[in-house]
This record gives sequence, C-alpha cells and structure tokens, in this order.
Amino acid sequence: MADKAKQPHGKEIDPDVVETFLETNPTYIEKWLKLHATDALITKIKPVTSKPIHSKIEAPKFMNVAKNVVTNKLLKTYLEGSETKKEIKVMETSDLKNMREEEVFMQLVRDIASELNVDVLCHKILRNVSLLTKSDRGSLFLSRGTTDNKFLVSKLFDVTKFSVLEDCLHDEEKAIKVPYGRGIAGHVAQSKQFINIPEAYDDPRFNQDVDKKTGYRTHSILCMPILTADGDVIGVAQIINKRDSDDHAFSTEDIKIFEKYLIFCGIGITNAQLFEMSVKEYQRNQLLLTLARGVFEEQHSLERLCQKIMTEAQSIVNCERCSIYLLKDFCEAKIDDNGETSKDTKLGTYTTPNEVVFSKAFDLFYTDPGNLMILSKADIDKSKNADLGKGVAINKKLVNVIDLEMDSRYGKAYFVDESGFKTKSLVCMPIVDNKCRVIGVTQLINKRNQQSFSENDENIMEAFSIFTGLGIHNCQMYESVSRLMAKQRVALEVLSYHAMAPAEELKMLTNAEIKGPECYDVGLYSFDFDDYFMSDDETLFATICMFNEIGVVEKFNVNYEVLCRWTCSVKKNYRNVTYHNWRHAFNVAQTMFTIFFSGGLCEYLQDLEMFALIAACLCHDLDHRGTNNTFQVKVDSPLAALYSTSVMEHHHFDHCIMILNSEGNNIFDSLSAENYRLVIKTLEHAIISTDLALYFGKRGNFKALIEKGEKNFHTGPNKEILKAMMMTACDVAAICKPWEIQFRTADLVSAEFFEQGDVEKEELGEMPIAMMDRDKKSELPKMQIGFIDAICTPVYDLFSQLSPKMKHLYNGVIDNRANWNRLAEIGMDRVDDLSDEINEGKMGNLRSTPQKVTSKLSEGLPSQNLPPRLKPAAPSKKANQTATVSHTTKVKGAQQQSNNNAQTNHNPKSKSCNII
Repeated sequence: MADKAKQPHGKEIDPDVVETFLETNPTYIEKWLKLHATDALITKIKPVTSKPIHSKIEAPKFMNVAKNVVTNKLLKTYLEGSETKKEIKVMETSDLKNMREEEVFMQLVRDIASELNVDVLCHKILRNVSLLTKSDRGSLFLSRGTTDNKFLVSKLFDVTKFSVLEDCLHDEEKAIKVPYGRGIAGHVAQSKQFINIPEAYDDPRFNQDVDKKTGYRTHSILCMPILTADGDVIGVAQIINKRDSDDHAFSTEDIKIFEKYLIFCGIGITNAQLFEMSVKEYQRNQLLLTLARGVFEEQHSLERLCQKIMTEAQSIVNCERCSIYLLKDFCEAKIDDNGETSKDTKLGTYTTPNEVVFSKAFDLFYTDPGNLMILSKADIDKSKNADLGKGVAINKKLVNVIDLEMDSRYGKAYFVDESGFKTKSLVCMPIVDNKCRVIGVTQLINKRNQQSFSENDENIMEAFSIFTGLGIHNCQMYESVSRLMAKQRVALEVLSYHAMAPAEELKMLTNAEIKGPECYDVGLYSFDFDDYFMSDDETLFATICMFNEIGVVEKFNVNYEVLCRWTCSVKKNYRNVTYHNWRHAFNVAQTMFTIFFSGGLCEYLQDLEMFALIAACLCHDLDHRGTNNTFQVKVDSPLAALYSTSVMEHHHFDHCIMILNSEGNNIFDSLSAENYRLVIKTLEHAIISTDLALYFGKRGNFKALIEKGEKNFHTGPNKEILKAMMMTACDVAAICKPWEIQFRTADLVSAEFFEQGDVEKEELGEMPIAMMDRDKKSELPKMQIGFIDAICTPVYDLFSQLSPKMKHLYNGVIDNRANWNRLAEIGMDRVDDLSDEINEGKMGNLRSTPQKVTSKLSEGLPSQNLPPRLKPAAPSKKANQTATVSHTTKVKGAQQQSNNNAQTNHNPKSKSCNII
C-alpha cells in the first residue's frame, strides 16, 4: 500500500484509489499534464517501456537526428562502407509483447525515425507493418521518373517478418518496375487511394503468374499510397494475407493502423531520400573537386586535359559518348606573353552557322575510355552533331534534346555517323573563355540507361563546361609561361656560355691596318678559297677586309670600332663544335662575297643588301650545338619548346639580334628607321632560308623563273627568292671546292653527324639515320652522291644559267660527284683505303692534286692537313710564305692559286656592279 497523501482540506487520499481512477480514465492524466505540468516535470518523467509523446520531449531526439545528417562523420559512415557503420537493429516480436498497442505503435515509429538509408528504412517499414497488421509478407514501391513518365520501383518484394535485408534486396537492374496506372500498385499510385482486396484471384488486376512461379498462394491484398505533406505520392506499400484470420482478409482496423503508420513512413522516406540526395551531391562535389585538381594539374597537353574532363563527365552522367568541339578562330588565335587572345579575333561575333567553323574535335566513348579520338576536318564537316553545336555557339545557350526523332528542329531523325553510332538524345553546352566568349561546345550523348538527360545532368554539364573553359585557358597560360621560361632558359644558357668580344682581341683588330684583298695572297675573290692555313686572327682581318670592300664604313657611317667589336663578338659566340663553327660561317661569308664580285650577282643587289647578307652569313649558325633540328625536338630542348619550325635557324637569328642589341655591337645603328627595318628583314629571311627543309619549295619557284628566262631579280618576290637561293649556295659551297678541300670538309661534317648519332644511340636509345650512324661510315661516298644530286647540283645549275660567271661552282660540284662516285665504286671499308688510292694516283679525275696522305684520315683526313685548332702540325714551306699587310701586321699567305684559276683571283670590282 502506497503512502497516503492529504487533500487541500486536510483529508487523506488513498493512492490505490487514485491509481484505480487513472486506470479507468486513461485520458485524464494526458489532459492534466497538458494543463498543469511544467517543463521540468515533463523532462523528469522517463517511462521504462516508452517515451512520452509530448513534442517538447521529442524535440531533442529529432534535433540530434538533424545534426547527424549534416555531420562529416555520418557522411563518412555511408560513403566509406560498413567498417564504421553501426549494426542495423530490427524490432522483434519479443521486444513488443509487454507493450500496449499505442506503445507498440510509437516504438515502431521511433524504429524508423532516425534511419537514413533508404533500403534499410524500407526493409524496416515492411517488417514493422507485418508486426502491426499481422500480415504474412509485404512489398514497398518507390516513385521514380519525371512528371510525364512516372513509374514505381521495388528493390524489396515479398518481405516477411523473418526476412534479412541482404537476402531480399535486389539491385537496380533486377528491381521490379511498374508504370503508374498498371496493376494494383500502379493503380493505387495513380489514384492515391488504397485498395483492399479480400480475394486476389477475383481481381483482374492481380497477376496470378507470380504465384505460379513462386508457389505461394496470395489471398488478400491491402495496398496503400505513401504521401508527402504536399500530397504527392513517394511510394506504395502493399501487404499480403492476414495471418490470424480464416479468410486472410484485412479488417477496417488494419486499414487504420496501416494508414496511420504510413504517415510516419512517408516522413522517414522523405528524410532518407533527402539524405540520399545530399550524399549523391557530396559525391558529385568530390568528383568535381577531383576534376578541378586534374584540370589544373594537366597543363602540358590539351588532348590529355580534354580526355580527363570527358572521362569524369561520363562517370558522373553515365552517357555513351562525350564530345568537345573547338572553334577554328580560337585554335588559330595568337596568344601573347600574357596569355591573352589577340584583339583581331572573331570570337564572340558569329551571327550565322556558316561563320562558325570547328577545326578541332575530340570524341570519347565509354566502351573505350582510354582511347581519345581526334576527329579530322572531314569528319567534323560531315558531323550533324557539329552542326547542332554551331547553333549552340551562336545562341550561347544550353540545348537538351530529349529525343531527336521527336524534335522537329533537327529533322525528326537520329544522327548516325560513319561508324554506325546513333545519337538519340544529347545535351550541348557552350564553352567560354575568361572573357565570356564562346570558344567551343561540349556534348554528352545518349544516357546509358536509355533515359533522357535530366535537369540535374544539365547542371553537371554546366559545371563541366566551366571546368573545360578554365582548363583550356589554363593550358594557354601554361603555354605562354612555358614560352617565356624557354626564352629565359635559352638566354641564360647562351649568356653563361658566351661573352662579348675579348678586350685584347678587339684591341688587336681595331689597331690593325687592314688593306684590300688584292694586297695579299689569300684569294678572297676566288671560288677555290681555302682558309686552311689561316689563323683565327687572319679570318678576322679578312672579314673586315670584305666589309671594307663593300664600303660599309664610308657609305653607312658605321663606327669602325663597333664593326670590329661586332665581328669579334660574332666569332666568340660560335661554339667549338666540329663543323658548324666560326670557320664555317667565315667560309660561307667569303663565298657570298665572291658571288657578289666574281659571280656577277652584285648587279641585282644594293650595297645595303650586300652588307646585310655578309652579316647574315657570318651569323647564320650562331650558337650551333653540333646537332640538327630533329635532335632538338627529340630531346625536348628549350629551343624546341621556343620554336615550332626551323628550330636552330630561328635561334641563330634571335642570337644575331641579341648581339646587335648588346652595348657597342649594333653595326646598323646609324641607319634610318626604314633602312634598319629592311636590314633586319633581310637578316631574318636570309638566316631562316638556310633551313634545307624550306629549300625545296623555294628552289621550285627559282627554277620556274630561270626556265622561263626571267632576268628581273632586282625587286619584289623574285629578289627574295634569289637571296634565299644565294644563302643555300653559299652554305653548301664546300661541295664545289677543289677535291682536297671538299674531302676535308666532308670528313668534318660526317664527324659532327656521327657525334650526334652516338648520342642518339647511347642516351636516347634510338638508331640514328644512316648519315649519322658511325657504323655506316663506309657508305659516306654514296651519301655524298645523294646529297649532291638532291641539294647541290640543281641550285648551282640554275645559278650557272642565270650568270655564266657562276659556272665555276657548277663544274666543281660535277667534278666532286665523279670523285665520290669513284670512291663508291672502289669501296671505302677503311679510311686507309682512300688514302692509298689517292697516293697511288688511281683517281685521275681529281681537280687538283692533294697533298701527301699519311697513315690515316682522322680517321679520314691527311694528318698534316688537320686545322691547327684540331691538331697542330708544322706548316709547309709554302704555308710559311707571308704577305705584308701593314707596318705592324703581317698576314700568313694562303696556298698559291693555280695559274688556270688566275682569272678568278683578280679584283672584279672594275666590272659593272651595282656599287652605290
């Protein structure tokens, strides 16, 4: 017996009486609590079997759930798997046996209130409904699709109170799909009204084939919609066969319980779906962040960048194909050092599809994600997808084509390309640059689940288009920065290796009294000139002498000290490579000088042009590394990154300009602005023309002019072609020299080629071409013949037709070809073989008698003929003869010219030449 309490009037109250009263009046306590209970009292009350239903008590519980939804910890639980996931607890009948009906109901509501996994939630709902209604099994359908195409999907079908989630959960492919209005569940979804069928076999909407397959007998069905607060259907729940009823039918009370419980289920499903959407959004954001990192990590290659973007797009949107089209005006626009597109571009000004031209396109299929296809111009021109993209580029708006067969804008037909791929639906979005100008379009084609692209896909597409634009702009900026850095690396490399003219050398050259070439015997006017016995100082004297013959100091007011400093600086800026060094440049300049005056071509040129051409010859191989353009590209040198074509030739010209811009080295500084521009243009044209890759095209034009008897090479394009051909003729002029000079030069050239070939073998692991393969040195005669036939003979033949005075060069190359052909016939297995042939006099067609050949030819050349810079040797008696240059300077004499060549050794300036 409980302790007795007192009434306000002092009478005692028996607690047993109060308890009996409350038991017989269960609603009284609820009314009293609502009217009189304080928050502290309600908070203090904690029943053993159930929690109070007062909203103020339930609030903390729901607040905790809300907090859990947005925590990173909860997200990780669902994203990272079951390692940190708490065990799923399912209510059992034993948990509810001591509870009253209301308590059981609320306990089952709480069981689903905090569950955020849709599949687990649906499984709990079906089990709990089975407990509440005592049904044998149940199914739950969730609503999917668009407004115009709604359908039900069930991943949990025929769940009993004993079912385990993992055993009865189907994946998306095996899930049951029911359109609205079809079958019992579809009818309930469409009408939003429940259906209670006492005997399923009597209802025509029931499909008896299901029972036949499963062996289960369906008697009664209670099917009810699950609605949101706004009255929209989010699912349909269906229970089958009442267990404790003889006729298995569901009662009116069952309907009420079922309907009441589904209200809470609707809330739970809505929350779970919202959480599922937030998880998917989180995953999409992570993918976009991954893409963003990839975009800004991939800066070297536009192709790799586009492949990365397209692969990520396909993984998120699940489409069959992804395409990117880039506008021709964008691809061909010049980018300045600041990464900005030139102002004269047409980007953003298109008004008709004909103005829109795509020059680059990429395709990626989900079946072959590692193979990025680059479409040809012909493929782009024939592509209907590209035509659709042109409209998007003009309108600058996203286009979502749900079904091409139903869209009158595009002919009501699927797009089929040559591979047979059929475009059924697509979404197309413009790509814009940092100035919001359209530079291309992106396309996602054909959802893999055969559905159309949704609004969510459009949002993803917009994000990808933004990233694509940013990535492409980033590639441009990287290219611009790379170009600047390449220039900087080249400049630093050049400056670290080179220095300006040495002070002592400059002083020596400046103080020397240089006279005309006729005053000493070096043969500057001769086509057979040989610098072999000249010292480096003497080459400087000869260079100044050539400039003096043109009259640059008097005619163009060139400071003599500047001229000397520039000459010394140019010589200093040649590397000590085997062939392409200062001696080669000096010989090319001497040949140009001889062509002017002994070859009669000065009549086509002004003195300023002759001045520029001699300077171009001296500079045409500045800072040569002993390797060709192909090698620079192979090793990915800074020069290759800086220049896309004629790599070394552009570098030679830029180096020439660098010397001119150095203090005290601008030999053209006194010229007018117009003449200065002419000289710089001539320098660039002349030096770039030494690239043999450009020679063939220009030779064709030159040949056409010569064959039609053209004699006007004084102005215009004809003159430019003439100067280009003159540079080539001078660059390879060693092929026309007397045999001993030609063979010596060929050995130097092949030695330099072999050095490059050795590097390709040892460092790059590649087999060099034959002319650079040391193992194929015995094939040198055959290779020389090929070089003569392809390069040399045609150009000298054309010049001999233009001017008979140039015939000497043509005859020289013909004689040397015969010599090389003789070597090819007798074989050249060893260098000594050639030496023996020469010593024995078996090569009777030599133009001049070579000096005595000793044991080897370095591996090739007579040892006594090796230049002092390579192998010092005692000069011959003839080499010791000297000619007076001034009272302070003596120049060693060159080899005596033969009497039959005396006509080319005199000063031809007395003849008619355009000397201004």
